[in-house]
Amino acid sequence: MEDAYAKSVAEVLAAFGVDPTKGLSDEQVEQHARLYGKNELPQEESTPFWKLVLKQFDDLLVKILIAAAVISFLLARMNGETGLAAFLEPSVIFLILAANAAVGVITETNAEKALEELRAYQADVATVLRNGCFSILPATELVPGDIVEVGVGCKVPADMRTIEMLSHQLRVDQAILTGESCSVAKELESTSTMNAVYQDKTNILFSGTVVVAGRARAVVIGVGSNTAMGSIRDAMLRTEDEATPLKKKLDEFGTFLAKVIAGICILVWVVNIGHFRDPSHGGFLRGAIHYFKVAVALAVAAIPEGLPAVVTTCLALGTKRMARLNAIVRSLPSVETLGCTTVICSDKTGTLTTNMMSVSKVCVVRSVHQRPITDEYSISGTTFAPDGFIYDASGLQLEFPPQSPCLLHIAMCSALCNESTLQYNPDKKCYEKIGESTEVALRVLVEKVGLPGFDSMPSALNMLTKHERASYCNRYWENQFRKISVLEFSRDRKMMSVLCSRKQQEIMFSKGAPESVMARCTHILCNDDGSSVPLTMDIRNELEARFQSFAGKDTLRCLALALKRMPEGQQSLSYDDEANLTFIGLVGMLDPPREEVRNAIHSCMSAGIRVIVVTGDNKSTAESLCRQIGAFEHLEDFTGYSYTASEFEGLPPLEKANALQRMVLFSRVEPSHKRMLVEALQLHNEVVAMTGDGVNDAPALKKADIGIAMGSGTAVAKSASDMVLADDNFATIVALLWVNLVTDGLPATAIGFNKPDSNIMTVKPRKVNEAVVNGWLFFRYLIIGAYVGLATIAGFVWWFVYSEDGPRLPYSELVNFDSCSTRQTSYPCSIFEDRHPSTVSMTVLVVVEMFNALNNLSENQSLLAIHPWSNLWLVGSIVLTMLLHISVLYIEPLSALFSVSPLSWAEWKVVLYLSFPVILIDEVLKFFSRSSRGRRFPLRLRRHLNARKASKYKMGQKRSKQEGILSIGKRLGIQ
Repeated sequence: MEDAYAKSVAEVLAAFGVDPTKGLSDEQVEQHARLYGKNELPQEESTPFWKLVLKQFDDLLVKILIAAAVISFLLARMNGETGLAAFLEPSVIFLILAANAAVGVITETNAEKALEELRAYQADVATVLRNGCFSILPATELVPGDIVEVGVGCKVPADMRTIEMLSHQLRVDQAILTGESCSVAKELESTSTMNAVYQDKTNILFSGTVVVAGRARAVVIGVGSNTAMGSIRDAMLRTEDEATPLKKKLDEFGTFLAKVIAGICILVWVVNIGHFRDPSHGGFLRGAIHYFKVAVALAVAAIPEGLPAVVTTCLALGTKRMARLNAIVRSLPSVETLGCTTVICSDKTGTLTTNMMSVSKVCVVRSVHQRPITDEYSISGTTFAPDGFIYDASGLQLEFPPQSPCLLHIAMCSALCNESTLQYNPDKKCYEKIGESTEVALRVLVEKVGLPGFDSMPSALNMLTKHERASYCNRYWENQFRKISVLEFSRDRKMMSVLCSRKQQEIMFSKGAPESVMARCTHILCNDDGSSVPLTMDIRNELEARFQSFAGKDTLRCLALALKRMPEGQQSLSYDDEANLTFIGLVGMLDPPREEVRNAIHSCMSAGIRVIVVTGDNKSTAESLCRQIGAFEHLEDFTGYSYTASEFEGLPPLEKANALQRMVLFSRVEPSHKRMLVEALQLHNEVVAMTGDGVNDAPALKKADIGIAMGSGTAVAKSASDMVLADDNFATIVALLWVNLVTDGLPATAIGFNKPDSNIMTVKPRKVNEAVVNGWLFFRYLIIGAYVGLATIAGFVWWFVYSEDGPRLPYSELVNFDSCSTRQTSYPCSIFEDRHPSTVSMTVLVVVEMFNALNNLSENQSLLAIHPWSNLWLVGSIVLTMLLHISVLYIEPLSALFSVSPLSWAEWKVVLYLSFPVILIDEVLKFFSRSSRGRRFPLRLRRHLNARKASKYKMGQKRSKQEGILSIGKRLGIQ
């Protein structure tokens, strides 16, 4: 029954044909069960594990890598290689892919886990009226029309419409559904609000919420999927996981790479058709096979098989760094997504605020004989911890707050007129509340005021254990006074009172809404001398003005406190006793913003990232918070920047689009609105991060590009998210195999440890449609790759033509080496089998890539600005790579295995001369990037995007190999 909130109690009961004094009959229960189904969320059929595994390999780049591994193995076997040499590279590739698949499978199961945990919020049992008798039944047996009784501590078993109040008030904590910071009062009256959201349905009890005060009876109007929780489940089922920007770009890059590699390989094979009959190959067919192997070797070299490992490693490093900042990453790609986030939709309660109600201001009457009439105190401390100080209007700290009569009596009233508990949790190492947040805030205030008569206060309290300190002052007042009678809070009076006795003197303490309490006051307590004087109209007007300032400008939740001396021996209270009260003071409290939030908001703004505050609270309260945290900085008029969900839904399409571009605050929302906001922003090409902690946030967390749950939030929110904030984020011939695995892997992975540039938070986020390799970057790859290819060829040619240890051949003889056996020469043809020229070429390729790795310390900043020792991991990987390469050259078993020869010092000097210029070339290109091109192609250098630097390094050196091999593949004895 979707519109039960708009109907009267009689209309709802009539719709289900139920008598409120007898409940449903057995026959009606069976009929309704067949009609509406069971009161449980359906269990979704999970995806078979084998399907999840196969899905991880449904990617073009992954398929290319698998093909490369297989071909690499087959060609190694064709060349007669056995053991480790044949299996090394294929094994590494398959291990990388297996690791990536494992990460993917874990991520895929998150959504199913979130749906399962949603079922945990269903109640186990319910007190139900059937056939005229109350009984306790499993909540799954409830049907629409059942009459259910709920009380304090009960979890609401289904969506229900209230039909009878059994106490003065009924309050429900529905924060997991709406995100409201305080419990909500429920009533019987119907509401006629148009487009009512959950917060407007004040006569509906929602499944999974908890009753925190009072008792009532209600009729079930929705069960199972037809509840508020059911709608959240359906929204999560309809939401498909969004591929991260990096995943999308890598997929595009894989497709592009596959086409380029295939084209080049075919071209290499075709252009060499004329050489198939060369005598050196031993026949046309053997020549065709030889050049096929060359083409395949080129393909294997061109495929960045280390990229998945480098990307995964770099994202894992980002994850580790984020874990140190209490950010637990549940999905590795989400680390990269943070780098291109353009909009952060942040939940208010518990994320921007502490979710701990705290008294921030107190107003008392100073004296009636001098101006100003009132005194105002501010209280520090924004959590439930009893730590904080009290300051006067001039900002001076009060050394002994209990010496002020009004503050002393405020502490008494706050401790005694209170039903909550403040305790210390040693496991979580924090103070926790039991009961209403506003009452706990008063208990904390009592601890901050301290006790009278002790000059060592409040420093003496710091000597107590945290468990003792939690309520030491509150317990003191509870021991001084004996509670006799209590008048509970009611909606009509909007106040509560308690009768206490101390030393044969009875005193009534009262607290409640300021307008209700002040209307019953005839006297006021003066803070200067503790005297009680009549409450005049001037004083009343002054207090009214203070109240309006607290509630309006500061948007504080206000309570007024009062007392009254009662006749000696009185043992009970009546409503008539709540008259002729003496006003003590006015307290203003709020859910305070976290201290670090303002700077974080400013950092986001500087980086070009918009922050939209999303909350279930009312508009004025949320606007006040936005003003405090700087989200509304430089704005006087919030029109066009602040919308309630109903206001936004009522806008025409064009105005909606404009509102999305300017919106800063989205208030009075329910779960469907959060998901709708995320979808609307994504349609405008925004990369959206969504934070939240409640069940209500789960659909939006799942839909967002990156969902961020709070560590203190619900299990459903955590399971639907990508990240959790814990405090409330990649060759067939042996030599070419060596270059691929050693010169690529170690330095490229170490680049992931690069420190972020100093200006990362002043640069706008990377655009979601920006290619991994853009035009200017591709041009830089071509220049660097061309030089590396030429340097590699130059090393080979130098040994034959200029080296003192070489044959010093004319260049024309070198070019026609393949016809040596068919003509007369002045040199033996065996010199072309010497290992030195290929060793020089390979060493040039290795060393030039080490220098190129240094270039990638920063994409655009000079090595003069970012020194090599800023990344010791990279320096270490370069040193280790060179030591390994030297070992291969000079240790006999290894040099024979890799078909290389030791190099002389003269040969090493040529290697260095040919390799070092790559740094100078890249410095020139970086200069142009910073001056002109860099403005057109701004690259986001972020800690968690170092994977892109690694991929740039990887792809640059792969292109180098392609060009080098295309030129010398035929001449080198290595393919």
